[in-house]
Amino acid sequence: MNPRTMDKIAKVVLWAVGCFLIALLVCFIGYMLYKGLPILSFHFLFGMPSDIAAGGGVGPQLFNTFYILFLSMGVSGIIAIGAAIYLSEYAKNTRLTRFIRLSTESLATVPSIVLGLFGMVVFVDYFGMGFSILGGSLALSLLNLPLLVRITEESLRAVPQTYREASLALGATKWQTIRKVVLPGAFGGIITGIMLAGGRAIGESAILIFTAGTTVSRHMWDFDVFAAGETLAVHLWYVMGIGLVPDRIDIANGIGALLILIVLIINLLLLAVQKKFKLV
Repeated sequence: MNPRTMDKIAKVVLWAVGCFLIALLVCFIGYMLYKGLPILSFHFLFGMPSDIAAGGGVGPQLFNTFYILFLSMGVSGIIAIGAAIYLSEYAKNTRLTRFIRLSTESLATVPSIVLGLFGMVVFVDYFGMGFSILGGSLALSLLNLPLLVRITEESLRAVPQTYREASLALGATKWQTIRKVVLPGAFGGIITGIMLAGGRAIGESAILIFTAGTTVSRHMWDFDVFAAGETLAVHLWYVMGIGLVPDRIDIANGIGALLILIVLIINLLLLAVQKKFKLV
């Protein structure tokens, strides 16, 4: 067959596959928003949930979702930045560094339910945290670590070597160079990694079922890290799995639409960051 004909056929096939994926995504998001947006109201977003009667809200679950997300990203972010600085700026290509990278990659392949069981054994039982926001945050940080370490390390390596050399030539120490030159230069990439990990963690449920629990505090906006920490994703699983409320389908549709909107907002912020720091 003529190479030009083959090229045209390949383009048509690739365009068809791309359009099909876009149409599939639009149909999925459109259907979820069509079903869920009418459910979203001030009472639904900020009201207390109900175990039996219809008309409950998801206020505590919405608060716990962001509270656990911020705590987990704080823990995993500090560890990831420290590990990335060591791997990119200090570590040599030795067996130890190769083992650390292999361990990080291996952690990324562990199923989330296994991380949840590990968190239940370690944080819930061994350290006596119980089903709490703190236990869920620490367990969720294990899910965020591999992605954050890899993206942060690559962002640090992307900073031109001439920046480091210029800083050292002006008399700065290695740590001053890292702190005032390398990290600011990699800031956009680090923020990108944090947002990507956050968007993934928003919808996580398996880890939090075993660590944060399936109940919430009786008080709204409870900042106690040892309070029960059911999130939106966990509440969606609970309502559809063992919930007794008669309007559980409406609640599930509302939570689904709310989670999609949150993820879309995170992705829009990610695009804004990428454009600001000229990452795209």
